[in-house]
Amino acid sequence: MRIIHCSDLHLDSKMEANLDKEKARQRKNEILLNFQNMIDFANKNEVKIIIIAGDLFDKSKVSVKAKNIVRDAIIANPNIDFIYLKGNHDEESFITDEIPSNLKLFNEYNWTSYKYGNIVITGIEFGIKDNYEIYQSLMLNQSDFNIVVLHGQESNYADKKDKAEIINLKELKNKNIDYLALGHIHKYKMESLDNRGVYCYSGCLEGRGFDECGDKGFVLLDIENNKIKTEFIKNSIRNLEEIEVDISDTMTTTDVEKEIDKRIENISKNNLIKIVLVGKVDINSERDINYLLKKYSDEFYFIKIYDKTTLKINYLDYENDASLKGEFIRMVLNEELSDEEKKEIIVTGIKALSGEEEIIV
Repeated sequence: MRIIHCSDLHLDSKMEANLDKEKARQRKNEILLNFQNMIDFANKNEVKIIIIAGDLFDKSKVSVKAKNIVRDAIIANPNIDFIYLKGNHDEESFITDEIPSNLKLFNEYNWTSYKYGNIVITGIEFGIKDNYEIYQSLMLNQSDFNIVVLHGQESNYADKKDKAEIINLKELKNKNIDYLALGHIHKYKMESLDNRGVYCYSGCLEGRGFDECGDKGFVLLDIENNKIKTEFIKNSIRNLEEIEVDISDTMTTTDVEKEIDKRIENISKNNLIKIVLVGKVDINSERDINYLLKKYSDEFYFIKIYDKTTLKINYLDYENDASLKGEFIRMVLNEELSDEEKKEIIVTGIKALSGEEEIIV
């Protein structure tokens, strides 16, 4: 049997943190389309079950469009069972009328199991019971192939006072779990749980911010004769990428541009890019961030550039410098300011002393 494990879809997310209204609307729709793309993959690859391990939606209030798309997709695919466990973002039910027979739900009162031959899928939502009681009440048959579904942050510490959304891995060891399907962490991760099973975060389907960089998608499980093969399936429409560019040896904006070009030549133009300029730069170097943003915004779907460079200054060179530049630098260095503030003030001051009218840091 083939099963998809996905989580943290965050459908209906506003997507306005970095994007203008038009692109935010596009990305919002792309996340919904990606959900449907996953179902298309399921149909083409004879997947019988899609496990959604929490945070199907982003907010407690869900738009009518998003509700309808999800509900209609489930109803239109009766050959697939959708096993849905609510996460910390899921509060409002998207089913307001009769629940489709192929939508299987969990609750926060007790463990619920769905059996497909010798494959048993069991889950519970955090909320009412404390976590310690939840772990103690989990009973699984050794002869079954057991998939357990939970949503929360992994922990390796056993504590009876664990708060909700903390998944205590130690308490789940030796429970006859073959595959622990987790949600909440937006990056793919699979590791051993115990001698029998593994635990896995599928990650999100589509990155929404630059804390969710890299490939996104879902996990495909292929189970036969109590043996499991797993594969991470990249399914994101766009990726977010954070790229550090060392510009220590540059003096001009053109020099910086050349260094950026080297680092982004293999990056898809459909992606969202965050470029971070790093290194120790000469005090007399210049780089026009506004110019660079204009250049690369025409090449990529979205781009932002941060200047995190530090100044290449030997403070001792100015210790006895009687020039106006030396006096200015010594004055700034003696101020109780952060290194970033000192950098901005020194660069601005040196450029002003050199007769430049516009200063770009």
